[in-house]
Amino acid sequence: MAEKTVLVIEDELAIVRFLRASLVEQGFRVLETTNGKGALELAATKKPDIVLLDLGLPDMDGFEVLKRLRQWTSAPIIILSARGKEGDKISALDAGADDYLTKPFGVAELMARLRVALRHAAKSSEKGEPLFEHEGLKVDLVARRVWVRKKEAHLSPLQYDALAALVRHAGRVVSQKQLIKEAWPEGADASPESVRILVHQLRHKIEPDPVRPRYLKTEPGVGYRLESGD
Repeated sequence: MAEKTVLVIEDELAIVRFLRASLVEQGFRVLETTNGKGALELAATKKPDIVLLDLGLPDMDGFEVLKRLRQWTSAPIIILSARGKEGDKISALDAGADDYLTKPFGVAELMARLRVALRHAAKSSEKGEPLFEHEGLKVDLVARRVWVRKKEAHLSPLQYDALAALVRHAGRVVSQKQLIKEAWPEGADASPESVRILVHQLRHKIEPDPVRPRYLKTEPGVGYRLESGD
């Protein structure tokens, strides 16, 4: 196996040392951070092949780190946590984690989980990029900021989440149902009309001419597509 990079997000130094030694011995390159802010920065700049994430971080809940990472990266994320309740595991997996290991765990089990996650990732190797740019539209999925022709566009949280979902599938058609699933809060009462209204609002925020959209195109009877130039 070619050398893979693992981002370890863990604030217990004894566990960091254990993970570093175990991973290096198995031929992995290791990046380390003890907090959520550092995790998001390292993930964006170094683009690790796989992430090991502790839920109990000093500056940010691990679920929030997981949610932010999943807004732009498809790299496998394995949760390492002392929280062994079934509800925590389900919540993490529903939020986008690929696997969940309860502390304490052994080296053999960890390596097996890593191999499985990397094999799955290799089968669907499309990788999201934290920065999307196309003909004057720029979306930073890490900072959650949007610019149109170098001028920042101020979007509502729902407008941004919808645009981020379209960015993750740039160049491909996104159905109304899929957009609702990825952008609206879980359990929210959204309808096709809600999507049409949101897209109308979004076009007025990002399009030079909302009547003749350059970026956000409608695919009649199917959904919407964000142009990517690819």
